[in-house]
Amino acid sequence: MILNVSGRTDIVAFYSKWFMNRYHEGFIDVRNPFNPKLISRINFNDVDAILFCTKNPLPILNYLKEIKKPIIFHVTLTPYKEDIEPNLPSKKEIIASIKKLSSIIGIDNLYLRYDPIFISPKYNLNYHQKAFTKICELLDGYVKQIIVSFLDEYKNVRRNQNIINYQPFTEKDYQTIGESFSKIALSHHMTVQTCFEERNLSEYGFKEGECLSHELAYILTGKKYPNWKARKEHKCNCVQMVDIGAYNTCNHLCKYCYANYDEKQVQNNILKHNPNSSLLIGNIAKDDIIKVRKD
Repeated sequence: MILNVSGRTDIVAFYSKWFMNRYHEGFIDVRNPFNPKLISRINFNDVDAILFCTKNPLPILNYLKEIKKPIIFHVTLTPYKEDIEPNLPSKKEIIASIKKLSSIIGIDNLYLRYDPIFISPKYNLNYHQKAFTKICELLDGYVKQIIVSFLDEYKNVRRNQNIINYQPFTEKDYQTIGESFSKIALSHHMTVQTCFEERNLSEYGFKEGECLSHELAYILTGKKYPNWKARKEHKCNCVQMVDIGAYNTCNHLCKYCYANYDEKQVQNNILKHNPNSSLLIGNIAKDDIIKVRKD
C-alpha cells in the first residue's frame, strides 16, 4: 500500500504533528468521504511507501528522519500572490524548504508541481514564463522533475471566478507554455511533464509521465501495484494510492482549490481537529464501523 498524504488537504502544512503521532502509534483511521460512518483503519506495517503532497514542507522537515518508509514528495510552488493563495509562507521560505528537502530525501524522490496554471489579465503568459524561469533558476541542482497542470472548473473555482478572473486557453496558449517551459526546464537540467491532463503537451517537448509511476514505485518498494482508479474520465497510469486526508480541512484557502468548497466548513473542521485522535477531524463515534484496509 502507498499512502497519499494528501490530495484532499495539506496534512504536511497543517497536521504534521497529528501525522507523526499516528505514525508512532502504528495506525491511522480515515473516514470515508462518501459514507461518513465507515472508517478505514490503516496499519503502518501494511504501508510500503508514502507520497507527501504539500505547498509547505517546513513543518515536517525535522520529523522525516523518524519515518522508516520510502518517501516521495510533491511540492507545489506557484507564482500567485495573496489574492489567490492567502495563507502561504513567502516564496523565499518555500524555496529554502525545498532545497533542504532535496538534501534529505534526494533529488530523485522530489517533484516540483507548478500547479495549476491559469491565465488572467494579472497572471498572463508573460508573467508565467518569467515566474517559471525564476523558479528553475533558484532550484537548479535541487529539483529535476516538474509536473504542470491546468486549472479545472471545480465548484470552488466557479465561485471564485470574480477573484481568479481566469480565461480559456487557446491552442496558441498551450503552444507558448509547452515550448517555453520545455526550453526553460531543459536549460536548468530539468524535465517538465503533465499528469492527468487532456493536453499533455508532448508535441511541444513535455515528457510523458505520471505523478507516481509504476517504475518508481517498484524501485522504492520492490512491488507492483494496480493503476489508480480515483478518476475514470481520463486515463491515468499512476499507481493506486490510499488518500488519508479529508475535504474542507485545508487552511491555505487557495481560490482554485478542488478539495475546499466551503470555507465556513473548513474553519469548523479545523476546530474539531485533535492531534491525539486517530482521525484527522473529530473522534471515533460509537456507531462508526471500522474496517482494516490492507491495500
